[in-house]
Amino acid sequence: MAAVGRPRRSCLAVPGSSVKMLGKAQGLPADQVFLDLEDAVAPLAKPDARKNIVAALNEGDWAGKTRVVRVNDLTTPWTYRDVIDVVEGAGANLDCIMLPKVQTAAQVQWLDLTLTQIEKTLGLEVGRIGIEAQIENAAGLVNVDAIAAASPRVETIIFGPADFMASINMKSLVVGALIPDYPGDPYHYILMRILMAARMHDKQAIDGPFLQIRDVDGFREVAKRSAALGFDGKWVLHPGQIDAANEVYQPAQADYDHAELILDAYEHYTSEAGGKLGAVMLGDEMIDEASRKMALVVAAKGRAAGMSRTSSFTPPAE
Repeated sequence: MAAVGRPRRSCLAVPGSSVKMLGKAQGLPADQVFLDLEDAVAPLAKPDARKNIVAALNEGDWAGKTRVVRVNDLTTPWTYRDVIDVVEGAGANLDCIMLPKVQTAAQVQWLDLTLTQIEKTLGLEVGRIGIEAQIENAAGLVNVDAIAAASPRVETIIFGPADFMASINMKSLVVGALIPDYPGDPYHYILMRILMAARMHDKQAIDGPFLQIRDVDGFREVAKRSAALGFDGKWVLHPGQIDAANEVYQPAQADYDHAELILDAYEHYTSEAGGKLGAVMLGDEMIDEASRKMALVVAAKGRAAGMSRTSSFTPPAE
């Protein structure tokens, strides 16, 4: 089954320029926190933001969270110093580097090589720090297969909607929501394209932000669309979105229980004791190998979210 990795139902953005927010984020129930050096930080504030992030990673309590830093993109003069300062300063307490506005596989390979050089120099485990690649323009989407395959460090492919909308001249100022004049979901192709590349190379797929941060119901509805496709999680920009993301990107309890039931039943019926059967009835439902594969996906999502079963399978009496 593809893309079983760190839980990333909710990926909380935290500006590196705010010491207060860096502290608050440590106590929030997000699966992942990414400390931002890019869009959320003004150019003149970036050097101090790097120092804030290094201190927060080294001194903070991030237990249970994936720790990520988003650096600036490679068209700017800040990227190399972002990577060097953060990884040399806090590499042992960092899980991934997020590279925004990725357009080619070569950009990912540059980051991979740079991380390798730093890890070797510092005596860190080579390859432990992962890469998250953010797709934010047409070039990135066209090259997304090569980007996903560019390095074994790549863990996630992320949709960045705001910059993407601007890059293709989309006539909207609302980020993450449907466009009333379009009779459908204008992001469906983009999301599916990212998802196919991610799954082809066994990576996770993460949906981008919903900027109307006080509209939690709107966030939930948008999140349900990418969750239904198979995305693993979504960015959250405000603590009020975290619970909704965690709920939407994990299975409903009944679905999780049913998936585990299918797995147990299939294991029993294909065994010697169960009659070595390949297709059987489970209640009113026929299950077979394809059912097992589908159940594995749902069960893995539930297990990653820490869900517990509320039912169990009992083999029929002889």
